Amino acid sequence: MGNDALSAEVDLSHVDYHAVQQSPEFQELRRTHRSFVFPVLAACLVWYLAYVLLAVYAVDFMSTRVFGSINVAMLLGLAQVVTTFAVTMWYVRWANTHLDPKAEQIRDEIESGVFFDKADEGVAR
Repeated sequence: MGNDALSAEVDLSHVDYHAVQQSPEFQELRRTHRSFVFPVLAACLVWYLAYVLLAVYAVDFMSTRVFGSINVAMLLGLAQVVTTFAVTMWYVRWANTHLDPKAEQIRDEIESGVFFDKADEGVAR
């Protein structure tokens, strides 16, 4: 979807990228992206800081054995890694359904000449 190569025939040297950035479609794309990324980033940072703070200030709790030589700290550390992969997969799936269609629409508009610089109107494409 979002990884399709640009057509070799499309000359993008005349695109008014400022106009693209100011377009309502691009602003909506940014808003959609930020509405997912910032809350998830905040949650992940809180989760990571909680782990670090527990490791520093709750040593007795973190060293509690769960089974064998496995303690709470090891399980929470492993959960950090699992969380990283889970959030990555979640973001990829979410981006494929929410961001990529909007980005593809903007790219199609750019390639069709909607955002070509008005000063370059007379330039052959």
